[in-house]
Amino acid sequence: MQTNHLLTLFIGGLLLLGLIAFVLGRTKATRVRASGQAMYAQPDQYAWFTVVATAGPALLVSAVGAFVMLLLGAEIPTLLLLAGSLAVAAVGAIVGMACIRPDFHARQAIEKVIRWLLVGAALISIFTTFGILFSIVFEALRFFQMHSFWEFITGTVWNPGASFLAAAGRADDAAGAAQFGSVPLFAGTFMITAIAMLVAIPVGLLSAIYMSEFAPQRVRTLAKPTLEVLAGIPTVVYGFFAAITVAPIIVNVAGFLGLDASYNNAVAPGVVMGIMIIPFISSLSDDVINSVPDSMRQGSLALGMTKGETIRDVVIPAALPGIISASLLAVSRALGETMIVVMAAGMRPNLTANPLEDMTTVTVRIVAALTGDLEFESAETLSAFALGLVLFAVTLSLNLVSVLMIRRFRAKYRVNNL
Repeated sequence: MQTNHLLTLFIGGLLLLGLIAFVLGRTKATRVRASGQAMYAQPDQYAWFTVVATAGPALLVSAVGAFVMLLLGAEIPTLLLLAGSLAVAAVGAIVGMACIRPDFHARQAIEKVIRWLLVGAALISIFTTFGILFSIVFEALRFFQMHSFWEFITGTVWNPGASFLAAAGRADDAAGAAQFGSVPLFAGTFMITAIAMLVAIPVGLLSAIYMSEFAPQRVRTLAKPTLEVLAGIPTVVYGFFAAITVAPIIVNVAGFLGLDASYNNAVAPGVVMGIMIIPFISSLSDDVINSVPDSMRQGSLALGMTKGETIRDVVIPAALPGIISASLLAVSRALGETMIVVMAAGMRPNLTANPLEDMTTVTVRIVAALTGDLEFESAETLSAFALGLVLFAVTLSLNLVSVLMIRRFRAKYRVNNL
């Protein structure tokens, strides 16, 4: 029998056992309550506890079995695993029925199960983060065994050259040809991100202030969803817009000013990326500004401050931690963007301070290294993991800095309002 048929039978059997447990549990709890005995919970709560006692252990056994089969490579017959899970469900139903008695807190037991489910959801996200980190670290260490970490961090030339020959056993032919200096990649990443932030933060914050403090309800109802549509446009569409529309405009403007600009430049993807990020900053900042208590605005106006002074000296400082969080989230979004950079800025690692020249970013080189016909053991392919590790460290540092800044502003604001 095929696995999907077995899964269907398992789910059907588990639902049937759960239904039977619910009916029997509710019937028993109702009968006990009708006898005049005081109970700590309602009959439905005892019934749902019986369902949890039936389905919970069965799902746990099946999940552990699947984990052992997929990740540890153990050979467990699917039919045996699912049959064992149903047997555990039947035993759980019997235990759940036995627990239905006047002195049993069924509601507290269900709340404990829900609490552990929430803890499990939090642990999944944490373990996923560590899993991503470990998967990057191990491969990055293999790359750093081939090339110096210091040269990778401080090198100013990115030229993999014939590094793929080393994976083919021809390391002598590749010697001296490969250079893995990541400075041009991170310089391009930070420059494009900075241009994007110069566009996104002022426009997003000012639009959020307008919608929350000045816009009539009719305008706000129409403007906010329209602005958030920008977040749903695919990045490849933004890439076309940057390459076909924005880049020629920048070249023409630069030519009018007597400057030489390439059609693949850093300004075009930076501007378009900033437009793409505006909804992140605007929507989050708008929610944060609206969460500032209205009593603070009224108190400021009662003291004689104008509306503009109230926004500048009261509302914005109160909402500043949330605004910083929104801005840092936008920075992380910009650091990971790939498609717009590929289509508008090119793929050439170019260490330059001129944003009108072509350059590339870390994520673009990661995609380029992990695609194509290169051997996985080659230094160029493994360099993608090294770049990912450094980028992970950069984003982690940004998050830590944002947390410290948010705590500082919150503490300052709290002291000023005591």
